[in-house]
Amino acid sequence: MNETPIANRLAIGSFGRRNAGKSSFINALTGQDLAIVDKSPGTTTDPVGKAMEVAGLGPVYIYDTAGIDDEGELGVKRVSKSREIIRHINLGIIITTYQGYNSFDDDLIKELKNMGKEVVVFFNKIDIEAKDEQKENALKERGITHFSLSCTTGKNMDEARQIIVKTGSKLSVENSTIIGDLIKTGDFVVLVVPIDLGAPKGRLILPQVQVLRDCLDNDAVPMIVKDRELQFALNNLSTKPALVICDSQVVLKTAGDVPADIKLSTFSILFSRLKGDLTEFVRGVKAIDSLKDGDKVLMLEACTHHSQADDIGRVKIPRWIRQYTGKDIAFEVNAGPSINKDVKEYKMAIACGGCMINRQEMMARIVDCRNLGIPIPNYGVAISYVQGVLKRVIAPFPETEGLLD
Repeated sequence: MNETPIANRLAIGSFGRRNAGKSSFINALTGQDLAIVDKSPGTTTDPVGKAMEVAGLGPVYIYDTAGIDDEGELGVKRVSKSREIIRHINLGIIITTYQGYNSFDDDLIKELKNMGKEVVVFFNKIDIEAKDEQKENALKERGITHFSLSCTTGKNMDEARQIIVKTGSKLSVENSTIIGDLIKTGDFVVLVVPIDLGAPKGRLILPQVQVLRDCLDNDAVPMIVKDRELQFALNNLSTKPALVICDSQVVLKTAGDVPADIKLSTFSILFSRLKGDLTEFVRGVKAIDSLKDGDKVLMLEACTHHSQADDIGRVKIPRWIRQYTGKDIAFEVNAGPSINKDVKEYKMAIACGGCMINRQEMMARIVDCRNLGIPIPNYGVAISYVQGVLKRVIAPFPETEGLLD
């Protein structure tokens, strides 16, 4: 991996009405023709994204979206896609004009703020429009950062970049470390990585790579073994490892091989802290015991991937839960960053590890389920629960104490 994953980049979204200059702003900000620009309103249809580096801010992912005031049957679908991007971002930039600022912009600010997003408003087209201090003062009273510029002439674009840098640098994409609070300098950390049909040829999967890097960043000593070689490795280590981390699919075997005095967890559970809310996942998992024949469970995959014959989310977890409960449960899959299922139809949802999405997106899924009263564990928590080892693999995390009692 030579580039920062999209999930670890600060996500910035450009929003506003049609023909306000959103695409022109993105092109001026990035210094390249990322978005198509035309005088005709509605040129931008589907959201367009670009991974890039911003000086002073670091790796970011910038979205250009369709006009929030688009009309007609197709326009409604475009607006829906634009609003979906709000779930993904950390910082929302609203592009408007002094003459054109209206209820669409005002409602958009409220929507972004209600979802916990940071908001900056840029008044475009100052090369052809006069300032409106009344509108500026109204934003100032609400504590909304705002500034005027011209995407056409480039006037004040440098200042706009500095505002984005200053605002974005205060935002946290996710926790700064995965296991740094569990280990100290010089500790041995054993990573158990099974090589099965689901393992990509010639490489490790993203969570394994990121945990390995986090070990190095925290001056620990990582060792990688397959599950079949774990016991041999432990027997030949002269220093007891501070932590063993395994793939959830082999957690039962790993728990049997690792002595009780050595901390044990899984990649998925570590990522549930990094990307989401571990306590919410642990609380939600107990709903498995209440499932009945005919109940529906939604498997929330955050990416689209080629399904293997023994796919973890589509085959293994459903099989393990049916075996655990003895019930005929229906499992359905929602794949990709957008949720296109009616969540309230399900007795529970089970989220993937979330390695391909950011914390904003995972938390939006958790909040959606929480608001509907739908319990939501994640893959790793659910697997460890039905295999009877969840208490052990969450023991390193004090925030989970007593949740399973």
